[in-house]
This record gives sequence, structure tokens and C-alpha cells, in this order.
Amino acid sequence: MNKFEAVIMLSPDLSSENLKKQEESFKKLLIGLSGSIFSEEDWGLRDLNYKINNFNKAFYKFYQLEIEGDKIQNIKNNINQNEQIIRHLFVKVRNHEKLPTKILKEEK
Repeated sequence: MNKFEAVIMLSPDLSSENLKKQEESFKKLLIGLSGSIFSEEDWGLRDLNYKINNFNKAFYKFYQLEIEGDKIQNIKNNINQNEQIIRHLFVKVRNHEKLPTKILKEEK
């Protein structure tokens, strides 16, 4: 298993109920591909530096994952078909950083 960190940016138009459904859908996809979530953080609704799909804000979710590297493309393909996910990033890491991340520490 490889270690990854992922940031998923979701549409700011989502209700709290639909936001939870999107999160659960992502988790089910990951588990269905024999992956696991090491930890996660909700970074909340944040301003974007530039517009993405005519949005100035997005809900950010941060995940620390463990999954086989060849399965990441399957996740990306699924994400690209989901109109509620406006941007995503997956980065392979050697070790997972301790939480909370620097972003959440800076807010406190």
C-alpha cells in the first residue's frame, strides 16, 4: 500500500446534507478499491484565489489515504465524472503528517 494525501474541493452550492453524501461517496469509492482513510480534516468553505467553474469559494476536504498506486487513476476518473467536485489533488507521500495540518493550525 502506498500513502497519499488528497485535497478535494467541492461546489459551494452544496447543502450540508449533499456535502455529507459526497464525502460518503468518496469514502465508499476508496474502500471499494481496497483503500483506507488514515485520517481526514474538514477545512470548510474557503475563498479561491481565482474562479473555478464560476465559483469564488469551495468546500475543502483533506484526506490521508493508503491505497495501491495503480488505483489512484480509477479514483481520478470517478471524480472527473462528478460535477460537484470542482478540483482535486493527490500527492504520494513517504509518511503522513501529524494532524492538524498547518492550514488548521494557522487559523487558530
